[in-house]
Amino acid sequence: MSGMTMSQKILAKHAGLPEVKAGDLIEATLDLVLGNDITSPVAIKEMEKFSKSGVFDRTKIALVPDHFVPNKDIKSAEHCKCVREFAKKHDIENYFEVGEMGIEHALLPESGLTLPGDCIIGADSHTCTYGALGAFSTGVGSTDMAAGMATGKAWFKVPAAIKVIITGKFKPWVSGKDVILHLIGRIGVDGALYKSLEFTGDGIASLTMDDRFTIANMAIEAGAKNGIFPVDDRTKEYLAEHASGKEWEAYSADDDAVYDETITIDLNTLEPTVSFPHLPENAKPVSQAGDIAIDQAVIGSCTNGRLDDLRIAAKVLKGRHVAKGVRLIVIPATQKIYLQAMEEGLLRIFIEAGGVVSTPTCGPCLGGYMGILASGEKCISTTNRNFVGRMGATDSEIYLASPAVAAESAVAGRIQAPNP
Repeated sequence: MSGMTMSQKILAKHAGLPEVKAGDLIEATLDLVLGNDITSPVAIKEMEKFSKSGVFDRTKIALVPDHFVPNKDIKSAEHCKCVREFAKKHDIENYFEVGEMGIEHALLPESGLTLPGDCIIGADSHTCTYGALGAFSTGVGSTDMAAGMATGKAWFKVPAAIKVIITGKFKPWVSGKDVILHLIGRIGVDGALYKSLEFTGDGIASLTMDDRFTIANMAIEAGAKNGIFPVDDRTKEYLAEHASGKEWEAYSADDDAVYDETITIDLNTLEPTVSFPHLPENAKPVSQAGDIAIDQAVIGSCTNGRLDDLRIAAKVLKGRHVAKGVRLIVIPATQKIYLQAMEEGLLRIFIEAGGVVSTPTCGPCLGGYMGILASGEKCISTTNRNFVGRMGATDSEIYLASPAVAAESAVAGRIQAPNP
């Protein structure tokens, strides 16, 4: 039997098996089940069909209303009411009401709910974010979420893996977003279909935790089942701050683990990158983007609404002003991030630059609210998807980029990166 990858080791442990291999069908115990205001109501209605009426563990379910919250209309209010009443009925410990909430994939790590070695499912495709902390985490459908809430278990086909070796260090204004856009550009949106993207290499040491969250978050945009990073000193520092006193277990891949392919990314050679409509794989260096005027810039989302992201955007925007006719929308990912950004003076920089600052919400990322695009409009965004109609009108266009590029583009009125 060959060695196992990080993801395979975690799955084996949670299935109670000495070993697993790619393609095995297993049933694994869950450390956390996540749902939001769009997916949870569907799961709650499915649970009503089960003979088992309760939840498996009220402390291992997280319900985060974040997509249309604060409620944008009657339908979203009814969805949130459904989730709120379910949380109250089952005394769900980790239900996050308006005022406490944030974008789920920033909020849960910040709250110490996602730990190395955990097996986590969430009824949201970007649940793979928590691989940044060395967890196996993946998105599922609402029916699987319902079964997870009721039983504390989920079945998986054990994924094969792609090894991504990261070397070197970033040049100025290059970040984790550029790494993942570059990778998706190389392998395509189905290049890692139902596989683990397992990141390794000496370059990881120079990646901030926010870089890693961004990279793991967008593993799904390459079709991956999950993305995962090894636990190192930076991970431990993050856990000491956000999950102090909690027990966790770090896993590392065996030396003889099997990978379908190995990809190397040299951070020294990366440039600021942008993904053109209408797929994340349409990536190219910003220097080759050409002359593209924009109508809107969005800085936020579960991908790039963290504190580092806001600091970088503020550094670009300080003392400057958004181009006439361009809308800049900044969305801190959680209340804690919002408060810290306020204390550091970042919000003042955004507002003085002519931007608006929103309450934490997914908002425009999925075409929800707080920045919907009209016919023919172009938006540069730090979000994770640029599909047709994702942010509004089907003939609008979304260009994916880092906070540095989005901020510089807002000032220039066209897509460009800050000067090195």
